[in-house]
Amino acid sequence: MKINNKDLIQSYIITSAKYDYSVYEKRILYRLIEFFQSLTKGEKLNHKVHLTKDLFDVSIITMPIAMFLNGEEDKNHSRVKEAIRSLENKKFEYEDDRTWEIIRIISEPKIDKYKEFVTFRINPKVVQAFLDFSKGFSKYELATAMQFESVYAMRFYELLSGQKTPITYSIENLKIMFQIQDKYAKVNDFFRKVIEPAKKELDKSSPYSFEYKPVKTGRKITAIKFYPIYQPQNRDMRIEAKKLKKNTSLRWDLDIMIINYLKENYIFSEDEIQNNRDLFITAQNSPKFDLMYFLSEQKVNARNKANPKGWIINAIKKQLAQGNEK
Repeated sequence: MKINNKDLIQSYIITSAKYDYSVYEKRILYRLIEFFQSLTKGEKLNHKVHLTKDLFDVSIITMPIAMFLNGEEDKNHSRVKEAIRSLENKKFEYEDDRTWEIIRIISEPKIDKYKEFVTFRINPKVVQAFLDFSKGFSKYELATAMQFESVYAMRFYELLSGQKTPITYSIENLKIMFQIQDKYAKVNDFFRKVIEPAKKELDKSSPYSFEYKPVKTGRKITAIKFYPIYQPQNRDMRIEAKKLKKNTSLRWDLDIMIINYLKENYIFSEDEIQNNRDLFITAQNSPKFDLMYFLSEQKVNARNKANPKGWIINAIKKQLAQGNEK
């Protein structure tokens, strides 16, 4: 399945959590983070993903297995099944200055083999962790994160993406974070098996990589100082263009009357208009469509809907699609 690339905002609770997940387990987590963030932002959701909730606010999600694969050439469904089984048996451990907590990530997974969909339940505390930015956050490209073959490249990409100043981690803390305390007793092995392979992957295809310097306590190497390196040639410029566009005023390319009408009659916030900016601009500039007239005409119909804003957005899309067909 083609990946619709975007910047994911990941809670630092997730970024710095202690876990040892496989590459395919991480890809499942990336997709879950993508889904719940899009949901809270009011963005258009993948029509193949379905969400319901039970009486205890547990999320029941159905997603295509293809969403967890690395592009259309990846056919390794057995690895996805293995990752789902492994995730169901694993728990999310988080600790800060005040609390220590263990939560099961997913439960009751079920695969429809004919339709190639998977359904599972997610604890509301896990969803809360996905969306809790009180401890800070990291930002990274979804498509870049999904294509890594090393879980260590994934972790360092999350830790270093967007960083502009050097950051130091003790080797002990990195091992705890990656849950590999019983591996690589020799420091040289840790560099050879963890640091260097991750750096090689990041150098090749990531917008962010790093240089590093061992830090000694006495004669013993006890920490690593990472120097983030931005590689603009690996940045998705379409995302960058969207980000720059969002920094410009809505009034730059959207009629002030339409902006005010959306706010006053459909109760859109500035951010909600911004999230659907491209759609409104396309409708406004379409020679076959009078957006202002359409908004005023459909105002009464929208009021009777459970989600007037979502309804009018879909109505505009249908109207534009009909105009293109004609």
